[in-house]
Amino acid sequence: MRRLARHGLLEYRFGRSPDGDAQCVIEPQHADYWPGKPHLGDSDIIVLSRFAYMRRRGDAMVLESPRAGALFQICDPRIAAALVFLSTPQQLKQLRTQDGFLGVELLALLLDCQMLFKTASDGGLRVAEGDDNLVLWDFHDFLFHARSTEGRHANPLGGVYPYAGVIPPPPALRPRWPGTKIDLASDSAADPKAISALAQLLRERHSTRDFDPRRPIKLAELSRFLDGAARVISTWSSRVELGGGGPMVAYASRPYPSAGAAYPLELYLAVHECDGLTNGFYHYDAGGHALAAIAVRPQDLEALLTGAEFAMGARGKPQVLITIAARFSRISWKYSSIAYALILKDVGALLQTFYLMATDMGLGGCAVGSVNIELFAKMTRIEFHIEGSVGQFAIGREAKPDA
Repeated sequence: MRRLARHGLLEYRFGRSPDGDAQCVIEPQHADYWPGKPHLGDSDIIVLSRFAYMRRRGDAMVLESPRAGALFQICDPRIAAALVFLSTPQQLKQLRTQDGFLGVELLALLLDCQMLFKTASDGGLRVAEGDDNLVLWDFHDFLFHARSTEGRHANPLGGVYPYAGVIPPPPALRPRWPGTKIDLASDSAADPKAISALAQLLRERHSTRDFDPRRPIKLAELSRFLDGAARVISTWSSRVELGGGGPMVAYASRPYPSAGAAYPLELYLAVHECDGLTNGFYHYDAGGHALAAIAVRPQDLEALLTGAEFAMGARGKPQVLITIAARFSRISWKYSSIAYALILKDVGALLQTFYLMATDMGLGGCAVGSVNIELFAKMTRIEFHIEGSVGQFAIGREAKPDA
């Protein structure tokens, strides 16, 4: 049973409703989930997490949260009613006296999944839940981060063509708007030699999914690539104007643009084949232009590289896989409602910078569409809401096409 649970292959039916069915079904959302029941005393005050939400899934209601290791399929409508009551802090002693009491066991399971949390009072609930980094997350940002990546949910992921038999494929080009057309071709550079070096670089940019194992990238090339695309160029400090005099904030400029000059992105390198560099996992120190080795389990490094190979549809592992991580608080300390969107825009700008730098150096590169945030958290031993992976880029020497 434990082995099945480690792969997220078990569901857990809980309780019995008056008609004999389960009160709820617990569905694991990531591997290693095992139901836990932490102690709850009569004096404990509990409240629903601000990240917990209920929605319709097919013909069922489910309770889930980006923090939770499992979701709860609600089979007994009395549970949904009781959860509404928990939107304000309630002492367990008082809850026991109410009609429709959920029972300590179910409350403990919800507490274990962080659907509920303990609090000392009914004031400052946002600060009371989790750590300072969690305080900075808006609900929609945290949900999008957990559900648009791999590792924290059990939904279908990637290019599975879910609507292939339902809706025809949209056209590659949007149908033209009616009205007078202004032809721009005559104003474009007709002579290929007149095209600027940057414009030519943009046209030559392409994704490389297969790398030549006989010609690995060299450490000097990797150093030049990181220097040109991601190294800190300058640093400065500026005071935040908040009316009464705000704090001083430090900034660092890099070769790509970033919202508010925050530059929250960090680079982690999984090295499979690099001439002059031992295989392993490294953090890139953009300020000092150096690599710091991080001790990880070989099977985790293998899983990271294999996951990228599968996501790219490649015939082998990338020579170097760059995981782009974000220090979320760096953006959310300033921006509200748009923090995670700004991070993803930063990632897009950085990926294009990677592509152009690789093309200029004659190397192959490919952005990877999915990333496992749970695996990255395990390798770095950093909670996924503090510093989490938001993108990946494979780089190496492009394999020559078969003759």
